Amino acid sequence: METMADFEKELKNSFRVIREGERIEGMIVDINDEVVTLDLSYYAPGVIPLTELSDDPDFSAMRDLKIGDNIEVIVTQTDDGKGNVECSLKEANEISAWEHLKELKEQETVVSVRVKEAVNAGVVGYLEGIRAFIPASQLALTFVEDTESYIGKNLEVKVITVEESAKKLVLSAKLVLKEREAENDRAKMAMIVPGSIFEGTVESLMPYGAFVAMENGLTGLVHISKISMKRISKPSEVLSVGQKVKVKVIEVKDGKISLSICDVETNTSEIVTDVIETFDYECEEIPNNPFGALLAGIKLD
Repeated sequence: METMADFEKELKNSFRVIREGERIEGMIVDINDEVVTLDLSYYAPGVIPLTELSDDPDFSAMRDLKIGDNIEVIVTQTDDGKGNVECSLKEANEISAWEHLKELKEQETVVSVRVKEAVNAGVVGYLEGIRAFIPASQLALTFVEDTESYIGKNLEVKVITVEESAKKLVLSAKLVLKEREAENDRAKMAMIVPGSIFEGTVESLMPYGAFVAMENGLTGLVHISKISMKRISKPSEVLSVGQKVKVKVIEVKDGKISLSICDVETNTSEIVTDVIETFDYECEEIPNNPFGALLAGIKLD
């Protein structure tokens, strides 16, 4: 039975005036293939055409909305010609969505987005119901040529551009991948013990040294003074890009790995060979010295 409070509320609502552009709340009372009907606590019901629900192609009224739910909408027409108040859920969601997207950008939050289509120079997905663009340069750690292969994939991304006035939303998966890679590298570095020896491949040569990619996936620098026991003026005198080498870890500090080639124990025989010279040994026999007698006349090559 209705109480006096219910009667007063209905009386108050009967004098209420709804205007276009107003943001109001209503309860879903029906969902069909054409409209979603709302109880606005008003003399006329509210209706939301399917086109005003969401721009996200994955959105489904039957799946994503439920009878009895209270939702906020924007009034687009006070009378749609059939005595209903026409509303837009899409417009109401956009207002709050852009605010939330700004927060995601400021907080550098990682979110998931599904790629819906490939377009010129990138792909498109939907975040908070807003159409979002991911440039080909931001899909992976390297530039992606085949953007079509990303359709249907779920990507972890960060928001990098939010411009509500221009309806511009840009995302990046590359930022997330770079952070994960850096975390992985830090974990690997924490496991490295100075003095350890690794197999590696020369990645690049610089005037001051050589960068070597080690078998654990990390890259370190061999300073020019640690490349060879011989004095060299540039690394290319003894090394070439792609060359396989053994390196010894000298130091791990501030995210950088210092390596040495000349200090590797397996290079010792080469180092010794460079400094040993052929010489003749002649010894005069020394009285009362049996070793002198044994060595006398022996020639060493």
